[in-house]
Amino acid sequence: MTAPPGRLTAAPPPRPPARGRIRGADVARYLAAALFTSFVAVPVLPDLFGLDRRSPFVQLVSMRPWLLVGVLAVVVLLGVVLVFERRVLPFAAGVLAVLVAGAGLVLPRALPDPGAATGDPLRVLAFNAYEGDADADELASVIEEHRPDVVAISESGPRFAEQIAERVEPLGYRVHVTTDDEDDDDVEEVTALVADRLGDVDVRVGDDTTTFPYIEVSGGELGELRFVAFHSVAPVPGSVPDWNDDLALLPRWCSGPTPAVIAGDFNATLDHSALRAGAAGCADAAAQRGAGLIPTWSPSPRVRLFGPQIDHVFATDGITAETFEVHDVAGSDHRAILTTLRLPG
Repeated sequence: MTAPPGRLTAAPPPRPPARGRIRGADVARYLAAALFTSFVAVPVLPDLFGLDRRSPFVQLVSMRPWLLVGVLAVVVLLGVVLVFERRVLPFAAGVLAVLVAGAGLVLPRALPDPGAATGDPLRVLAFNAYEGDADADELASVIEEHRPDVVAISESGPRFAEQIAERVEPLGYRVHVTTDDEDDDDVEEVTALVADRLGDVDVRVGDDTTTFPYIEVSGGELGELRFVAFHSVAPVPGSVPDWNDDLALLPRWCSGPTPAVIAGDFNATLDHSALRAGAAGCADAAAQRGAGLIPTWSPSPRVRLFGPQIDHVFATDGITAETFEVHDVAGSDHRAILTTLRLPG
């Protein structure tokens, strides 16, 4: 039935949804996004929360470059969902912030420092012989080809040192081991090779680390420079406090009164705050050359490209890296690292 013209009235506007109900839903969504972001951030950025000096975060952060690949995949997925559902925006924004923060910590290590290195060269090689089971012939071939001035060999006691000595002493190297006890296990010892051209050097064995001793070389053509063959205990569950203590020794060289080069297996990446703190005052040769993401350890040769970089050559300020490269040596789960440093005149 049609209403008379004089009695027509406008339809009342629709009632808006209850404001309290919308606000409550928004709060719940943002809280959920914050929790989700924290769930992503803690394993990727534990050093920002002070967690990366304890298990399991100390192990997780060593794989941060690869974890960020996973975070990127999550960002892409949320971006696709966002096209159809705007309510995932706070989730996408939070995970994107984690990705940006992580990339800001990692990517600079893939960019070489500008400017050319100048000064007298010092070639340094570091290698973990994996309980003395590495192929001594292959390692000797690397040494013969590149003629490093000093070499740090972790997990090398008298047994492996004798094998390598037979091959490199004729090339003009002296071999120094942290012990001469033939019964000692290779895994607990360190060997240093010093080229004869460095002259009459002083060699000191330090045993104030928690597990593995170190070798400090100075004098001769090195002058006041101290070269340290170093090996930290691995941060496996139960040994993380010892690992922290080992890395806490680094300031004696990186913040010491004389220039220093520290080389070896640190069982830590530059994503570990304990290593960054200990090595303050030193620069990492790989990072200086834009090679700071090249893996140096993996549990199997089949996944060699996806491991962390835990072998390093650190040098105090003023000493710069000119080159950095890695070499595979059979029989070890580590790769040998080789760098040419330039010492200030």
